[in-house]
Amino acid sequence: MYAVIEAGGKQYTVNEGEVIRVETISAKVGKEISLDRVLSVSTDKGLVVGLPYVEGAKVTAKVVEQGRAKKVVTFKYRRRKNTHHKRGHRQLFTGLKIEKIIYEG
Repeated sequence: MYAVIEAGGKQYTVNEGEVIRVETISAKVGKEISLDRVLSVSTDKGLVVGLPYVEGAKVTAKVVEQGRAKKVVTFKYRRRKNTHHKRGHRQLFTGLKIEKIIYEG
């Protein structure tokens, strides 16, 4: 059984037991959260697709880490103009372990 969820404006395909990294969620490590923006669920009877979300479906996950991703460096250079800009960015993320995919339908 798998589900397609929406978190932080992005879509993720999740299975039970796997760990995913999503945009940062304000929750402490060890806390269990519920994700109710489920776009589709695969069941024994087939695929259920929501309009836009599936009624009666949710995914429970446990927060396993809060962190920052690797640095992304941007470098802008103009030749012969003595101009360059170097900037770095580290995106915040939350690591979630998918505990259960629940569908009541």
